Amino acid sequence: MTTLYIRLPARADGDAALARFALVADGGAIDQQGEGMLRGLGDLVAASRRVVLLLAAADVTMLQVKAPPLSAARLKAALPSLVEEQVLGDPAECVLAVAPAQSADGLRSVAVVQRAYLEPLVRAMLALGARAIAALPAQLCLPLLPGHVSAAVSASGLTLRDGLYHGLGLAMASTPEVALQTLRALAGDAPLTLYLPTDELGLYQALSTDAGPTVTLEADAWQHWIAGSKTTTLDLVPALGAAGARARDWRRWRWPLGLAALAVIVNLVGINVQWLRMKHEADAIRLANLQTYRAAYPKDTVIQDPVLQMRANLARARAAGGQLGPDEFPYLAAAFGEAARALPRPLGIVALDYRERVLSVKVKPESADPGVLGTLKAALAARGLSLEETAPATWLVRNTGAKP
Repeated sequence: MTTLYIRLPARADGDAALARFALVADGGAIDQQGEGMLRGLGDLVAASRRVVLLLAAADVTMLQVKAPPLSAARLKAALPSLVEEQVLGDPAECVLAVAPAQSADGLRSVAVVQRAYLEPLVRAMLALGARAIAALPAQLCLPLLPGHVSAAVSASGLTLRDGLYHGLGLAMASTPEVALQTLRALAGDAPLTLYLPTDELGLYQALSTDAGPTVTLEADAWQHWIAGSKTTTLDLVPALGAAGARARDWRRWRWPLGLAALAVIVNLVGINVQWLRMKHEADAIRLANLQTYRAAYPKDTVIQDPVLQMRANLARARAAGGQLGPDEFPYLAAAFGEAARALPRPLGIVALDYRERVLSVKVKPESADPGVLGTLKAALAARGLSLEETAPATWLVRNTGAKP
């Protein structure tokens, strides 16, 4: 994905003025650059991951205000009253963006631009398909060295940056002599780096000899503006609020959402069909069990659980015939006793407990060594029983269902 940088002309130049643009790849290489009308950049805007607007310095005023220590939300609410004395007109008609604090004295830089200018501009970019937009003051996008002043000269005016969050723009048509004198006066004694159109470098070079050795001339190139834009975080788009947010185009999601809904419906239908099939099978098995029970015990009138009642009746029948079930207490106790008598030394049994077809045996700790436990497990396994230790010196004996 790419980032599209657009240097906007000053509003004073009129609607017919061309904007400069540069399409920059993620690695920093400039893929395309040129000039054109904003409405003609639709393809580039839609194809870019991010659009960075460099607002003409003459259209953005940088103010210095003394702000009390407030939270970000409260400072945003207090900005109109803080800048009221320095702004011509109603602050409510302006977009205000405050820079991070740079000193302990409470002075903060505030960027001010007319809402009637910025809001339609951002909406136009969104209409062209922009995914993310940033609007930066052009004066804060000039490269800046500590203790130096940077400036740029164009046909529409002068741009100057003399601090991290401080700069200005002058919409003026002037001769090279006047432009150089004006910028030299604004820079004071600080070294001045001046970015110029390539075809004017020679003329300014001849004039700069009289301006002093602290003037450095550079050809105006996109690399300088791109590098300078990364030194500022003063973005005016968030200050627009909801007006700067992209409206979600649900039409783009119509087919994906439709396919997702269809997949959910198909899965729900499949789950319900499977549930109905399993329910019919369960009903058929329950009916078969009921019929089998009634055929075996026609005199029983109350049938709640045929399987459990059949097991209980079979157990009573075996007991009446002198047979024991493999999960009944006498059988489990007798099998455990026979296995214990085969041990080399007597086993100290403390208590026996039978519950839910499981025999619990508690023995003396000194007799519950690993060797005894292993011998008992082997002996009981031969009888179709299992032995497990659930607590120290406490064993559980249960029927495994295997035939002895």
